[in-house]
Amino acid sequence: MTYQLRNVVVAVVLGLLAAVLTALYVTNYRKHVQHGAQSVGVLVATVDIPSGTSGSSIVAEHLLKTVTVPRDALIPGAISSPDQITRLVSTDEILSGEQVSTRRFGNSQELGVRAQLKGTLRAIQVSAANPNQVLAGTLRAGDHVDLVANIKNENNPQFHYDRIVLRDLLVLRAPAPVDTKAGSIANAATESVMLAVRDSQSAKFYFAVKNADPNSSSDGGWALELRPVTSAADSSTDVQSWKTEVFDGLSAAAKAHVLNGDGVNTIGGQG
Repeated sequence: MTYQLRNVVVAVVLGLLAAVLTALYVTNYRKHVQHGAQSVGVLVATVDIPSGTSGSSIVAEHLLKTVTVPRDALIPGAISSPDQITRLVSTDEILSGEQVSTRRFGNSQELGVRAQLKGTLRAIQVSAANPNQVLAGTLRAGDHVDLVANIKNENNPQFHYDRIVLRDLLVLRAPAPVDTKAGSIANAATESVMLAVRDSQSAKFYFAVKNADPNSSSDGGWALELRPVTSAADSSTDVQSWKTEVFDGLSAAAKAHVLNGDGVNTIGGQG
């Protein structure tokens, strides 16, 4: 084979190889384009979904619908089945018409107390001058408590009333355990507790905490009491004062003995 003929053969072979490679590229590209253009089902939000909404609520309230979009229009993490989010909680707002992505969801621990606030529930945190007020060392997140307070009579500040102000409040964050080895619990550092209250209860809670008489006792004038874990029940609401403490359950003769013991009738007109 002459040198010139060999060059012609090499050129022809290279040309054929280039043609084959070009054909393969075009074929693969066409398949890629066709694959990307295929319509696939994806779930989108039918309304704006706030952050902190549980996936189970989203599914139960039918806040999703299926639409078809080109495959290459799918966003990362897009879901096609409600089962993919039923055990999760939204960590960002999802707008109406937006594709629902697993990237907008996480477990409830990622949201902390926010995952437990719904509807009219609000989180409020208060510090106590004495750990006994907030059951430090006993109270745990998830417990339920009542708030009892000692309130002064505005007309006669020397007299006080005690009552349960609010009942069945959820503990969102408990105070840190008290280190009893460091000293007396009464002298421990200030502790705080976070509770869930209804928006209609928050002002009453705040009033009781801010206006309870700290001089009435060493524990600040208010305290939380732990409710039973199961089968909790409530007695009728009552108010206690010096009258009820001294005279409840006494016979008429006993009451008269108490009153006459001072030589004067001191029961009338006092709070």
